[in-house]
Amino acid sequence: MSTIDETTTALISWHKIPNIKCDVVSLNSHSPLRQNATLTFATATTSDTKFACVSVAEAKFHNHFAPTPSQLLKHPLAALAFVPKDAALFSAGAFAGAAAKTFTAPLDRIKLLMQTHGVRVGQDSAKKAIGFVEAIAVIGKKEGIRGYWKGNLPQVIRVIPYSAVQLFAYEFYKKLFKGQDGELSVVARLSAGAFAGMTSTFITYPLDVLRLRLAVEPGCRTMSEVALCMLREEGFASFYRGLGPSLIAIAPYIAVNFCVFDLLKKSLPEKYQKRTETTILTAVLSASLATLTCYPLDTVRRQMQLRGTPYTTVLEAFTGIVARDGVAGLYRGFVPNALKTLPNSSIKLTSYDIVKRIIAASEKEFQTITEENRNKQNNINKQ
Repeated sequence: MSTIDETTTALISWHKIPNIKCDVVSLNSHSPLRQNATLTFATATTSDTKFACVSVAEAKFHNHFAPTPSQLLKHPLAALAFVPKDAALFSAGAFAGAAAKTFTAPLDRIKLLMQTHGVRVGQDSAKKAIGFVEAIAVIGKKEGIRGYWKGNLPQVIRVIPYSAVQLFAYEFYKKLFKGQDGELSVVARLSAGAFAGMTSTFITYPLDVLRLRLAVEPGCRTMSEVALCMLREEGFASFYRGLGPSLIAIAPYIAVNFCVFDLLKKSLPEKYQKRTETTILTAVLSASLATLTCYPLDTVRRQMQLRGTPYTTVLEAFTGIVARDGVAGLYRGFVPNALKTLPNSSIKLTSYDIVKRIIAASEKEFQTITEENRNKQNNINKQ
């Protein structure tokens, strides 16, 4: 370990050395200025030569050849390289998710009405189901154009932390479930996806319940009014009603979705793996398969979330829905949900892929400017 005080100057160069494995290290500090920074580094040795390795991300703050403010004004893209990569990717995922949810909100509202129609109209109603076209007409007639986006605000608010938590949790669980050889088996991928889905669902579940209440219950109340009403009349537990089937539904869905997506991408030739259209198609296929296998559990949890629901357990809800509407009742709203999956996955992954390319371009531009500054300084030193 080596400590650098305020008066010491250290120049660190990063060179790619073939066939050498070296641990990446971190530079710990309490401020971006890195005053009184402690530099911890590992070394890799070949024969009689030692090489110090340092994290490229942290080296940006110590690099004497980093772009100057005037250079950043000429090359603004390079400034993005100062943003931590994980933070940039999480922000991109959250933005992409919010945009996708807003775009597909009408289909989601139609799906919710179709899923919950039987419970809302009562057990004795002669009309047990509502069709796709009829649901569109009902919303337009009663609530107008704005009705198709009713309940979208809590969904957008929910998707931001949901996407961030899910991505972070998935990466965490993948590292946790890796084998001794460092490889991730199919079972490990499925487990990582399942745990990531349950973690993000548990944290953001109250917002999901609020969205459902706003979407299917009559009246033009605001999100805060619905929340206060639920607390006053039903208690805090109402925000987590139906959590059990929700966790049961999301675990296999995310597990299948993420695992199939990863395996499909890995099975493709390398030249196709980095293409945006390949990513979109792979995501749509994996999401479609996951939706087809897990949709009945989503219908069960939706009906258990409603006020006055006759169902108290998952098994009771399954048998009750089948007894009332048949097996087809478990797939009410599947068509608009399937139609929603395609644009949702496409918008989300396309946006995410574009931002990742921008981040990569910013890193490249930052390195180019840094190398130019280094060469200028070397030329000055030689004179």
